[in-house]
Amino acid sequence: MDYTFANRIDGLKLSAIREIFKYAADPTVVSLSAGNPAPDAFPADALREISERLMKENPVLALQYGLTEGYAPLRESLKEYMKDDYNIGREFDDLIITSGAQQVMDLMTKALVNEGDEVVCESPSFIGSLNTFRSYGAKLLGVPMDEDGMNMEALEETLRTHDRIKFIYTIPTFQNPSGITMSLSKRKRMYELAKQYNVLILEDNPYGELRYRGETLPTIKSMDEDGIVVYAGSFSKVISPGMRVGWFVAPKAIAQKLIVCKQGSDVHTNMWAQVLCHEFMTKYDFKGHLQYLRQLYSKKAEYTMNLLRENLKGKIKFGEIDGGLFIWCTLPEDVDMPQFVLDAVKAKVCVVPGTAFLTDESEVSHDFRINFSTPTDEQLKKGIEILGTLAEKL
Repeated sequence: MDYTFANRIDGLKLSAIREIFKYAADPTVVSLSAGNPAPDAFPADALREISERLMKENPVLALQYGLTEGYAPLRESLKEYMKDDYNIGREFDDLIITSGAQQVMDLMTKALVNEGDEVVCESPSFIGSLNTFRSYGAKLLGVPMDEDGMNMEALEETLRTHDRIKFIYTIPTFQNPSGITMSLSKRKRMYELAKQYNVLILEDNPYGELRYRGETLPTIKSMDEDGIVVYAGSFSKVISPGMRVGWFVAPKAIAQKLIVCKQGSDVHTNMWAQVLCHEFMTKYDFKGHLQYLRQLYSKKAEYTMNLLRENLKGKIKFGEIDGGLFIWCTLPEDVDMPQFVLDAVKAKVCVVPGTAFLTDESEVSHDFRINFSTPTDEQLKKGIEILGTLAEKL
């Protein structure tokens, strides 16, 4: 039988990262391609205690249907947390629980974007979000990155010359894949431009809690006095990605439309996982756990950057990071990046080609992304030494 697919997905391709995972499944291959938390980052003992107590004392709470908006105690705890720690949440806002932050991108696009409408994105940007926007027929308008975030002159020119832009998508803190953090002045400027051109901002912040050094910068949503910013948060990098619990803070008029869209997607987020997140936040040392994660990843990040300094011999540049889980590496312009990545795979180390993160898939990239949170120190050493050997041949 010949299968005919919807126009909006017919041109979509499998995620390059997920395809690379097939190579990474080989136990002899060092995977620097994943974006997973470290295996010892999970508060497994606490989650086990909470689960056992829940199933003994109130199993129906976890096993029954829940509200689309989310488990009420978790919503209240998060509202308080967002307000106290991030200055997020105005009278016109609401907070809704989602099935991971990825669902926020899907719901926003479903609710706001008609086929042919435009979404402004950093280029490079997170492939999961880019493919979500593409799946609804959105046209992606890529804006290049500077060392301190999206280029604001290019952003203004894009806003000025396009009339179907629905929102600006940004990961301002420890961006995936580049690791770049947007400066405070650029955060303020982005907000001003969005207000001037009557465009929403979708601020994705999965890595904000994982700062190892430097000054914490205010979120763009914390500046929102006009109801033009939607904030996406997640427990994936600080409790567990497998539980799929995220949230958004948005103006109530937008939140209501996203709730309707969510009812058609999954009815509500997993109740068991929501209860676990709430109990861990409120009855365990959540702040202490975050500090533990920062110490864990700080050591791994510094170890990885030292290995890169020692092994790349000045042939491959990389961006120094202050947090997050990724390091962005840049090859000389005369080097064939896809061939380099393929050579790395053949040499038993996986990295992610930069082309996977571009808004325009026809563009050329000289970059690749590595992750340091998932591999062991021994794997990091082996993998980066292999990259160093390849670099010597450039």
